[in-house]
Amino acid sequence: MLTRLPTVPAALLASRAMNSQTTPAIELRATSKAFRTPSGRLHTAVRDLDLTVRQGEFVAVVGPTGCGKSTTLTLVSGLEEPTEGEVLVAGEPVRGIGDKVGFVFQQDAVFPWRTVLSNVMAGPRFRGVPKTEAKERAREWLDRVGLGSFEDRYPHQLSGGQRKRVALAATFVNDPELLLMDEPFSALDVQTRALMSDQLLELWGGTGASVVFVTHDLEESIALADKVVVMTAGPATVKEVFAIDLPRPRKVEEVRLEPRFVEIYRELWSSLGEEVRITRERGAADVA
Repeated sequence: MLTRLPTVPAALLASRAMNSQTTPAIELRATSKAFRTPSGRLHTAVRDLDLTVRQGEFVAVVGPTGCGKSTTLTLVSGLEEPTEGEVLVAGEPVRGIGDKVGFVFQQDAVFPWRTVLSNVMAGPRFRGVPKTEAKERAREWLDRVGLGSFEDRYPHQLSGGQRKRVALAATFVNDPELLLMDEPFSALDVQTRALMSDQLLELWGGTGASVVFVTHDLEESIALADKVVVMTAGPATVKEVFAIDLPRPRKVEEVRLEPRFVEIYRELWSSLGEEVRITRERGAADVA
């Protein structure tokens, strides 16, 4: 059986963290977020969300389309403020965008007018790193993602997978302690997606960063994560948290062939599938 981690009150989570003398990387405590729609009505994206991510942990978040997964990331990043509840990073309330947070978006977040090298240098330069040092660090990360010979190219001269590797290098070059990823590989073909997943695991493995990875792909979440959080149909809250007991290091295409992988998939889908059906039924009712 797959271990279902209990969804416990935030106060108890905080107590456990204190007992272990380790401050969680992320804590969301009874967090809710509501938006005003163009018609003037309030739309609640997430409600009473309790979630803890440990230091150095890779957490995948899955849930039905439109349930509030991306909103969760914007709350953690400081791009949005909660309507109710608290969001803490490294034990401190989030007050705007922190300099130790890296965000990889679904769309290519690269400057089309800059070369590959200039794109990767941009983050350190914005943070005040001298040009020579920023260039050295950028070249080191371009080598690590296999693009050392492409530093003078522009984004339009690269494939989708190469642009995504530029985005990863541009994120990791800033040495983030917290890495937020919003379906970063969803636009890639299956083969490139698997290669990028392997590269992400390799790059992350030596950093100690905590990762929150939003995805619609259940297989991707299992292959990458230490635990998978299943969100309810919107407004989202945590339904269940599953520990992934597959050994590391992992190769995505190899681990998917393991019998244990298939068992985990079945148990996760039994939880997630209910929420997907609820979302579809709501959509059908709205159309009717």
